[in-house]
Amino acid sequence: MTQRIEPARRPARPANSDRSASFTAFGLATEAEPLTPGLHVVATPIGNLRDVTIRALATLAAADAVLAEDTRVTRTLLMHYGITTPLVAYHEHSNEAVRERMVRRMQDGAALALVSDAGTPLVSDPGFKLVQAAIAAGLPVTPIPGPSAVMTAIVAAGLPTDRFFFEGFLPQKGGARRNRLSALAGVPGTLVLFESPHRLPEMLADAAAILGGTRPAAVARELTKLFETIRRGTLGSLNETFAAEGAPKGEVVVVIGAAAEEAPTAETDAGLDAALRAALARHSIKDAASLVADETGQPRRAVYNRALALARADDADA
Repeated sequence: MTQRIEPARRPARPANSDRSASFTAFGLATEAEPLTPGLHVVATPIGNLRDVTIRALATLAAADAVLAEDTRVTRTLLMHYGITTPLVAYHEHSNEAVRERMVRRMQDGAALALVSDAGTPLVSDPGFKLVQAAIAAGLPVTPIPGPSAVMTAIVAAGLPTDRFFFEGFLPQKGGARRNRLSALAGVPGTLVLFESPHRLPEMLADAAAILGGTRPAAVARELTKLFETIRRGTLGSLNETFAAEGAPKGEVVVVIGAAAEEAPTAETDAGLDAALRAALARHSIKDAASLVADETGQPRRAVYNRALALARADDADA
């Protein structure tokens, strides 16, 4: 029998003695409490510097180093709040040797804060491999939640939020982009995409053609910043708008409503019922509906509702 030996958890260490582990907010300087050694994944503002949390500031101030995509961007945030923690570049081109060096620092008792240029790290961001490496080494990974462009856009779009799918950036080339949109067409939820502003008109044209011009959508630009703009309409109307206006400036998030679900037609009712009855004889209502939906291509919700009706009818006849 192989016994797994857990690494010893080091106690929280005192803040660095050679610098002030403090931050300044609301005109008040505050000393940050010591951090437990390990990786602290810190969400930062997506535009408005006032959106940072007090816990994020305390973590950035008390860390031994802040690992940043672009140290110039993160330095602006740290300087704004009087934080003097050293910055270390960590980005998509950082190799395994860099990750191993960071892991060794944490194993030696360092607390490292991982940030992205804006928003929550690991969401369309290169921090995933470092988090994996820390976990594999038995080091604690502590999330410090906060701003996210995904959540900010979806709550402002006016589209259903009960189920959504985050795609990130679509492929840059037209053919690959259209193929990916075709694969997303049947996703049973709201779609959230990041897009480069200069590619937005082309992407909207492809989305309108493949997903349908009547699908509701919103284009959110420069969220939380001075020139924040949210355009709502359909893919068709938004395509026309940006085709006429040209590419916008700033960061862009596109939110697209789910495809409308259609109930099974009269021609398919008999076959659907037969398939459902066969599946219900062996599975739960939920599993039977899922299996039949996959087999027939019918909308899951409609198939589930039909399976539920059949099960109730059978119970009433019993």
